[in-house]
Amino acid sequence: MRVRRLRKETAHLEVTAFINLIVVLVPFLLSTAVFTKLAVMDLSLPAPAAGVMQLQVDKLQLEVVIRPDALDVGDRVGGLILHIPNTADGAYDFKALNAEMLVIKQRFPDEKAASVLAQANTPYETLVQAMDAMRATPTPDPAHPGRSVSTELFPALAIGDAPVKSAGAAAPAAATAQKGK
Repeated sequence: MRVRRLRKETAHLEVTAFINLIVVLVPFLLSTAVFTKLAVMDLSLPAPAAGVMQLQVDKLQLEVVIRPDALDVGDRVGGLILHIPNTADGAYDFKALNAEMLVIKQRFPDEKAASVLAQANTPYETLVQAMDAMRATPTPDPAHPGRSVSTELFPALAIGDAPVKSAGAAAPAAATAQKGK
């Protein structure tokens, strides 16, 4: 007996509709894509031997230490310049920091470098806001009344770890604060 076999034709994949879809979607997606511009800020880290280097008495070495309860503005040689406590709602007072940076810049107009020292658990937004307050400040534009321009303060920022505030150092500060009252 003869066995009859059916001829099987190979199946062809119909991709015309898929290609038409891709031809329409690719230009649409490219034209509606949002291209973001990333802001890049050059930062420098303190040198490994920064604590051992010779300190120059006549040169400002500005440091802002971000503490959980305050911002401490200081000079590495001269010590604490200003202690800016948090506002009543617990937020950092970056406006006061910006105003103090403007005062310091007026005293040291040629200085461009400063350090931001933060503790390990400092939020990123807080660090960025502190750096923004130290880099520039809006000032009135004399050429156009009612407008303001950005005035450069300390654009060369270095970031680092905040020194640990010991319990022994906190006690004299608290005693000094009590004397002043």
